[in-house]
Amino acid sequence: IAPVLEEAVVSTQSTGGLVVMSSELEDVTAAVINGKIPGMWMAKSYPSLKPLGSYVNDLVMRLKFLQDWCDDGVPNIFWVSGFYFTQAFITGVKQNYARKYTIPIDTLSFDYEVMREDLDTSKPPDDGAYINGLFVDGARWCREKMVLAESTPKVLFDTMPMIWMKPMKKLDIPDRSIYWCPVYKTSERRGTLSTTGHSTNFVIDMRIASDKPEMHWVLRGLALLCQLDD
Repeated sequence: IAPVLEEAVVSTQSTGGLVVMSSELEDVTAAVINGKIPGMWMAKSYPSLKPLGSYVNDLVMRLKFLQDWCDDGVPNIFWVSGFYFTQAFITGVKQNYARKYTIPIDTLSFDYEVMREDLDTSKPPDDGAYINGLFVDGARWCREKMVLAESTPKVLFDTMPMIWMKPMKKLDIPDRSIYWCPVYKTSERRGTLSTTGHSTNFVIDMRIASDKPEMHWVLRGLALLCQLDD
């Protein structure tokens, strides 16, 4: 973080005439004036398509989420959109279950249950984790039938209710009508492979309850997003 802060200080000094402007600092100044995230910042940042003001607000919320975790202990519900490296959190949930029941981690996977909004969240689940912060793109979540449904006219995105990530043996996952829903960090829906072997945008496929054939949602480009562009 220190090099990024140092670059920010230099950027501030340059605009006041205290240091010589470079092409990189000029790009930062132009981006800030136009309300865009400077490329110098994005090189060190999590993926985001938000304008500068919304990006700063989002960053503050992420820092608060982590600070509250440090101050108040492990939260009952995890804001999955607030993680820089979301795959590490998902692996950690699986590892906790594997250690608790002494099960090889490579035999485990997840089942996903979308919870009703009146659920008591005063305590965490016995196994797995409650997560929130996802948005449905290309459909909506029907809160009456508790399945995926067609989008409401003129509504592009729907807020996904809290989801229970339930680690279990792959052979024990119940067979039911679902849609393998991809989860992305941004609506760009593409990324590059990082040094860890994970995509910089794709997070995971989730088994989401559906009463329609899987191809129905594939043709609609249905996906879950960790953040919107506004």
